[in-house]
Amino acid sequence: MPGRLAVTAGVTCCLGLIGVVGVGEAGHQHLEVGAALADRAATEQRASRDFTRVAPPVATPAPAATPSPAPATRKAPTRATRPVRPRPVAGLDQRQMDNAKAIVDVGRQMKLPRRALVVAVATAMQESDLHNLANDGLPESFDHPHQGSGSDHDSVGLFQQRPSSGWGTVAQLMRPAYAARAFFAALVEVPGWADLSITGAAQAVQVSAFPDAYAKHEERADTVVAALT
Repeated sequence: MPGRLAVTAGVTCCLGLIGVVGVGEAGHQHLEVGAALADRAATEQRASRDFTRVAPPVATPAPAATPSPAPATRKAPTRATRPVRPRPVAGLDQRQMDNAKAIVDVGRQMKLPRRALVVAVATAMQESDLHNLANDGLPESFDHPHQGSGSDHDSVGLFQQRPSSGWGTVAQLMRPAYAARAFFAALVEVPGWADLSITGAAQAVQVSAFPDAYAKHEERADTVVAALT
């Protein structure tokens, strides 16, 4: 029995040594494998750092500030300018000069020659002294702007035109611009009017009882038209 026990113990001891040796070798192998894996991982990490470059972060520019709209500036109210009134010439007062301008303006709008303007102004000088006249026999005529009155039949306005003769209504003839247009329209219907004397042209339109009276106004009418054109 003791002998068997010794052998057994010896075997056990040898096996223990083998086990220890086996464990030692395996451990050593495990250590070597672990070291190799660690070296490989380190190599891969170095390679990653060397060849995979991460671009530095780009600074994102701040959005440009939208400029605030400039505050609307108020325009100063434009003052309405009064039309410049013509300076009186040839002994006329301001009202007469204004009426002469109304006549000349209409003639120019109708593109008539200067001669027609002179004939018209001379005619109005003779007929009304360049005043827009109502008529004492026509109460209606006083309902319109006027600068005095006359009493020759039913004649009214700058050219003393008669409503009863077809020149227009009282309201129309009391407007200087309308009266002037009616005169010019009749003047251009006179054959050869531009070659007639002032008296001849005016009389052909007005059929006045004093046909020679127009001539005396020619020089002053010419001066007025020159100032207005």
